[in-house]
Amino acid sequence: MSRIVRLAVLVLIAAVLPATSSLAQAPGYVRVKLVKAGLMVGAGGGNGVLTYRGRDYPFRVSGLSLGVTAGASVSRLEGWASGIRQVSDFAGTYSSVGGGGTLVGGFGGVQLGNEKGVKIALQGPRAGMEFAANLSEVRISLK
Repeated sequence: MSRIVRLAVLVLIAAVLPATSSLAQAPGYVRVKLVKAGLMVGAGGGNGVLTYRGRDYPFRVSGLSLGVTAGASVSRLEGWASGIRQVSDFAGTYSSVGGGGTLVGGFGGVQLGNEKGVKIALQGPRAGMEFAANLSEVRISLK
């Protein structure tokens, strides 16, 4: 009788595992174009696309940075978002502490996290002239 119980438990586990893995977190690929300008207080915005589980989700980005900011830049960043359980987790307020600089052209990166546990790591080329050492807050809203 114990063999029958063990077999039944194994069959039950095998039946449940595929359903559980489809609900697990999956990474999303992120592409975004940002325009930023400021003197002491910086502001910026842009648009992007999250590719998640084979579908594209357009989004808007707006943000504010406080600290030492001077200049203007345009960035085209790409990277990965992790910790997404459902697409709506991607929207929210992200924060990042960092600094960087660009003179005519360069390469930059940023790591952001939101209140739902989503982490975004982006990198890519920048154009313009900017120096920043600040605390940034970025808001992402799905279109």
